[in-house]
Parts: sequence; structure tokens; C-alpha cells
Amino acid sequence: MHDGCTFNHRYVKSNPHEVENATWMLTVFNCFGRQFCLHFEAFHIGMAPVYMAFLRFMGDEDEARQFSYSLEVGGYGRKVIWQGVPRSIRDSHRKVRDSQDGLIIQRNLALFFSGGDRQELKLKVAGRIWKEQ
Repeated sequence: MHDGCTFNHRYVKSNPHEVENATWMLTVFNCFGRQFCLHFEAFHIGMAPVYMAFLRFMGDEDEARQFSYSLEVGGYGRKVIWQGVPRSIRDSHRKVRDSQDGLIIQRNLALFFSGGDRQELKLKVAGRIWKEQ
């Protein structure tokens, strides 16, 4: 578990073309005395391979609405930013993924952000959680 309301997380995969074999990763954060789960996974939208990052709150939906979060990923002078309300842990990760309620990065853009010869995924996802007033 990580303590703090800001984070920089790296995701590295040696063969980013094996989207169907990619496992999803989960990191737990303690922020404002509450716990949040950062998810990162690879899947297809139609035929397009994508990566998705999103945050879930360990509590119910009403409590989750008290918080907001942002995620950003980028490289080479470009950046993609997502801002939203964390989903309750009571919603399955599949439900959140299928609703596309998070930061979605097409594989080609993710490889561009990763640099190099586009044969390895190296993404840094930065994020912040804050409490709504």
C-alpha cells in the first residue's frame, strides 16, 4: 500500500503486442484515511488494442462521490489527461472497464509515449486524488 494523494506509477511490458495475454495490475493507495485502487490493464475495444487506467474507491458510491482524481500519461511533448470521480469497489473492474470510465490509451500512442523502437511498453502514469468540497 502506498501512502499519499499523488503518485507516479510505471508500467513496463516487454511485448506490448500480446494484449490478450496482458494481466491487469492493481495498486492500493491510502489517501485522506481512505483506500483507493489504481487499475491498469490491456484489452481490445472492437479490434483495437488499448490500455486503460482507472481508480476505484474502497467504499460505496455515495462516499466515492466525495473525491475526484486525475491521471495523466505522456511523452515527447504530448500528454493525455483524464479527470473523474472514482468508481466504488462495489462495481466490478469489468463493469468499469466496459463502460470505458477511465484513461484509455490506444496501443500506438502508448508505444509512441514509450519511445525507443516501439517494441516495449514503458508508460508513466501520474495521478492525484483530492476531496471535493
